[in-house]
Amino acid sequence: MDVERLVEQVVTGLGFELVDFETSPKGRLMRVFIDIERGVNVDDCATVSNQLTRVFEVENVDYDRLEISSPGLDRPLKKAADFERFVGSDVQVRLRMPIGNQRNFAGVLTGFAEGVVHLSTEKGEVALPFDEVEKARLVPRF
Repeated sequence: MDVERLVEQVVTGLGFELVDFETSPKGRLMRVFIDIERGVNVDDCATVSNQLTRVFEVENVDYDRLEISSPGLDRPLKKAADFERFVGSDVQVRLRMPIGNQRNFAGVLTGFAEGVVHLSTEKGEVALPFDEVEKARLVPRF
């Protein structure tokens, strides 16, 4: 049984978006990051936690601790849809392999099309292959 797929079914069934799912090396700790357009509150986390606890009991998923939270202001960008949704936002992107001796990029996300992330950086426009993105996250503006 794929626990991540099970978690995604439950989370989306409750009307939330599964932003990220992390487990400890032995699967004893599970972290679930959820989001919804209006923003996540404590009651939302409790609702998802209670539902997942029941589902895990029925499905015999063995774990020690379950943590549910919002992704925070520095939300990770994981899926292509995330890059499309947050066009115009400040982001940091780290690539698996360097492009022109550079792996880390920061700038404004100007677009996402055909598997390419477009950024406007201090040095100009850059196009980064989505498949090469190791990690990306929003940079909050204050």
